[in-house]
Amino acid sequence: MDAASLAARLEAARDGSRRDLARLLTDVEDGRIAAADLGAQRAEGRSIAITGPPGVGKSCFIDHLLRAHAERDEPVALLAVDPSSALSGGALLGDRIRLTSPDDEVLAGRIYVRSIATRRSSGSIPSVLGDLVKVLHGCGWPLVIIETVGAGQSEVRCAAVADRIVLMEGPARGDAVQAEKAGLLELADLVLVNKADLDGAERHAAELRDSLALDGPDPPAVLLMSAQTGLGLPEALHALRTLESRPGSERARARERLANAAEARLVRHEDYEAILARIANGSLAPEDAVEVIWRGG
Repeated sequence: MDAASLAARLEAARDGSRRDLARLLTDVEDGRIAAADLGAQRAEGRSIAITGPPGVGKSCFIDHLLRAHAERDEPVALLAVDPSSALSGGALLGDRIRLTSPDDEVLAGRIYVRSIATRRSSGSIPSVLGDLVKVLHGCGWPLVIIETVGAGQSEVRCAAVADRIVLMEGPARGDAVQAEKAGLLELADLVLVNKADLDGAERHAAELRDSLALDGPDPPAVLLMSAQTGLGLPEALHALRTLESRPGSERARARERLANAAEARLVRHEDYEAILARIANGSLAPEDAVEVIWRGG
């Protein structure tokens, strides 16, 4: 795309054209343009990653979050990261059917939702996600919510692009164990225990607080809530509105941003598929492949 066409599309997106915004995001996602080409700056907005195990209620809570901001006349965008289809490579759309706020005619103009696929990324966060956030900021969407696939080792990659990280859990203790193994509790700025109306929720929240208190000073707050009944929901929404980055997590965030940058260089290499084929047939060792990519050869 020539510079004039790109500038025209960017101006249209800033003027509210959803079609031109979608095209810009697609071009960035497919690698045809970069956020730097648009002059997008990270400082123009903020982003919040909401992560947690499947079925914990992320989509239901996010629906409340989108509605709360739209009702305040505050534009808010959602990037919902979904697994890739094995056939098409596209996003599987996941729980978007649970979102009702974008269908509200009064609120729809202040809410933007886009599903994106993980594609080549080894983790659940595609390496291009940071550029998509910057484009949205540059096109007049000051708050970007990132919903991730689920809880696991790869979820810590949300730190590479998000200014704040919110971990959602249910009453089952096993969720917390997995989150702790993955390093999410190390990075989380806030922990929300959803489904507070179910047995075991209060006990689980107390266990989390005790566990986090042992990890060092300034642990993240642990709040009980229910996205379905509304119990504790106003407090949870207020906490996100005023959420600050937790002291002590800067090094962990820097580590994940560095790992994400390295992965981005890997998957964007022009010979990526050929290198994979050579590793698969045994003609190239993975360690040597890293050297090939880093040298640009």
